[in-house]
Amino acid sequence: MSSLDAFASEKLARLAKRSLLRTLVETTRTDHIWVERGGRRLLSFSCNDYLNLSQHAAVKAAAIAAIEQYGVGSGASRLVTGNHPLFAELEGKLARLKGTEAACVFGSGYLANAGIIPTLTSSADLVLIDEWAHSCIMTGGKLSGGRVVTFRHNDLAHLGELLVQHRATHRHALIATDGVFSMDGDLAPLHGLAALAKTHDSWLLSDDAHGIGVVGGGRGSSFADGPKADIDLQMGTLSKAIGGYGGYLCASQPVIDLVKSRSRTFVYSTGLPPASVAAAIAALELIETDPGYTALPIAKARLFTRRLNIADAVSPIVPILIGDAKVALDLSRRLEDAGFLVVAIRPPTVPAGTARLRVAFTALHPDSEIERLAETIRPCIPARP
Repeated sequence: MSSLDAFASEKLARLAKRSLLRTLVETTRTDHIWVERGGRRLLSFSCNDYLNLSQHAAVKAAAIAAIEQYGVGSGASRLVTGNHPLFAELEGKLARLKGTEAACVFGSGYLANAGIIPTLTSSADLVLIDEWAHSCIMTGGKLSGGRVVTFRHNDLAHLGELLVQHRATHRHALIATDGVFSMDGDLAPLHGLAALAKTHDSWLLSDDAHGIGVVGGGRGSSFADGPKADIDLQMGTLSKAIGGYGGYLCASQPVIDLVKSRSRTFVYSTGLPPASVAAAIAALELIETDPGYTALPIAKARLFTRRLNIADAVSPIVPILIGDAKVALDLSRRLEDAGFLVVAIRPPTVPAGTARLRVAFTALHPDSEIERLAETIRPCIPARP
């Protein structure tokens, strides 16, 4: 065995011993909410396709038509020859939805944050990140070369203290957070964050991957409280409620122009395939025209939380905290036996000691099955102290 194989094998054994080893499981989505996995037909409560648009006839038809007209790939970086005509339409729709001057589409949400943050900040700057923010925000902060400081989750007072302590010694400051936190389903206090950013001459970035399409009338977490929060940088993905793949940034025209010129993950990546862009355009049209439908995932999540007598859901995501990773895995397997797919989430995705079942709701989940899931999962909830 080579030293590399020995290193990998040892790491794998240690992970397995701690119930932290991850493996791919072949899963076939048979329709909007059902999957086949391990020879079983399961009702999935682990998919981020909150509006079930990945299976929508109009969205699929748009993707097929784009392939027929433009082919399966864009062929190059968008700055070379890969900027097919569909991009302008999608970026215009995103900017209008988010109330900004312009938008830029990336290959994925991870690529977006890994490129945006280093484009706008460098070694002379300060990057303040919510401790529960997505990994791609942390990656972007590290790649910037700036001073990265985390603040306690959704703690405006702590962020204010850090700004008083550090802001004056740095050229620029960027505050970054999720709009909807992917593992807890709670919302960032965006209006409060925006006020702090303005007071301390800082820029605010919000990752709306799990908010667009389902929060704020479909416009996302920036609009969760009604009036739009004053956010400089609204980024997100096209892969959750929008149903396809890709990432985006909505901001002022000068910022978008700079990002398109200097963001390494944009400049040096092949453009999204035409089918992905066309699908996103069609999905956004559905989101814009049917606010009643966009409200369904949170309504379904609230049916679940009320059945369990826990705090009302504010997004389509409801965590059931377990603690121990092995116990969470065992509970996930028990739910499979009952016909549900609810995947256990373990460290390092979540902090040590907070392994959980992450329950995700979509517009098309039947109320009767949500109620059955609640009754099945009720005995699994640890007793409150």
